[in-house]
Amino acid sequence: MVDMNRVLELHEHHTGVLGIQPAFDVTNRTELGEAYTPGVANLAKLIEKDESNKNKYTASGKLVAIITDGSAVLGLGNVGPAAGLPIIEGKALLYKDFADVDAIPIALDQVPVDEFVTTIKNMSKSFAGIHLEDIAAPRVFEIEEKLNQILDIPVYHDDQTGTAIVVLAGLINAAKYVDKPLRDLKVVINGVGASGVATAKILLAAGVQHLTLVDIHGVVRQDDERYNHYQRQLATQVIQAEGDTLDDIIDNQDVFIGLSDANVLSGNQVKRMADKPIVFALANPVPEIDPDEANAAGAAIVATGSSQWPNQVNNILVFPGLFKGLLNSSLNTVDMALQVNIAQGLANMIATPDKEHIVPGVFDNGVVQAVSQAVTNYIKE
Repeated sequence: MVDMNRVLELHEHHTGVLGIQPAFDVTNRTELGEAYTPGVANLAKLIEKDESNKNKYTASGKLVAIITDGSAVLGLGNVGPAAGLPIIEGKALLYKDFADVDAIPIALDQVPVDEFVTTIKNMSKSFAGIHLEDIAAPRVFEIEEKLNQILDIPVYHDDQTGTAIVVLAGLINAAKYVDKPLRDLKVVINGVGASGVATAKILLAAGVQHLTLVDIHGVVRQDDERYNHYQRQLATQVIQAEGDTLDDIIDNQDVFIGLSDANVLSGNQVKRMADKPIVFALANPVPEIDPDEANAAGAAIVATGSSQWPNQVNNILVFPGLFKGLLNSSLNTVDMALQVNIAQGLANMIATPDKEHIVPGVFDNGVVQAVSQAVTNYIKE
């Protein structure tokens, strides 16, 4: 367990967990001229003639902006932009420690979508990529869509894309373990927010068709005005089970993927699922069902979002290696085919999946390399 007093002391002592380190020292007049004036005047002229030179001669060619408005922090909800800073600062540290990628945390006020997008666009020349974090749906869908249309650098929403990629990687191996074809699985996704929508999309791209979408009002239907446009549109693309609630549709489902809230799935419901059921209870800090209860009810595989149990579905498996690969490539979008490619690369790290090993661990050797290599392989394809 983490000692919270120690956490406070550590972060206060360092005033956060980040700092800026120079690429080289300035100890004399010659080095001063090389690092600053008059040397930088020549760089400015080169960039004025060809703006792409900034990526070669300035940090903009390797710097990722991690941007939040703090409106949807996992397990905490809408804490506001300032309170969202510790999360994105921590992710910036992980970028550096895991993949040697330089990232800077930025908190923006919860302004209207167009203003939010304009703000990012107006500062985008300083960065090689944009990482969106902890922004509530459906607003984040609009933000990501609009940024992808106007920017020529990658835009990535970790709560959507990162989570979805790891879920698919885990499901590929879980399907192998229970000896069921991935495409034939009957899957229920409980919680159709940002990560739920993204997970449904990547499963569709991987060939899964039988997807039942359940959110706060029950099964998502295309004509249910209580759901947003993105949720209703998704409901038109999947084959859903008949029924109105999770309890109505749980019978004979092969897979439960929870991206919702604590204690919404019972052991009795797991027993009503298909033979060798797969349960991804990913809510944090308390999962949709206690793993011990799910196992006792006959679950063949149980995954959670926590490090307390085996099979942790954690998007840290994706984002460091993803941007390492992107920064070394010419790609400016993270499209669905690339996402599936990365998921397969992560899944391939587990040679023989078993009940407690369907995804690599956060500290396993080769995770960043596997993800960045998946990006490289995608470019070659």
